Amino acid sequence: MNKQEKVTNMKISEIQIIPIKPQNGLVGFASFVLDNNIYLSSIGIITRPEGGYRLLYPTKKVGIKNINIYYPINKSFATCIEKGVIDQFENVMKKYDRHDETDIR
Repeated sequence: MNKQEKVTNMKISEIQIIPIKPQNGLVGFASFVLDNNIYLSSIGIITRPEGGYRLLYPTKKVGIKNINIYYPINKSFATCIEKGVIDQFENVMKKYDRHDETDIR
């Protein structure tokens, strides 16, 4: 099995979205379960200047450097994660559009 096949078989589930009051482009946080085996969280959802959203994976500051804690290393898998998370974020935001903005933290 090559890497391309493995990526297409990975399952992203239990996507959770926490919208926040927009701050410097940050509009929410996401978490999800990968392959029913690992929980990944603290993924920032950022607005793109040209429209749409992108994901920002968590980092840890070590000395003067920011070290990535985790991130997708395969573009097709990164795209799969982005699509699932952003679709879920947009669904959540549709619900908030029907409610008072004070519901967002």
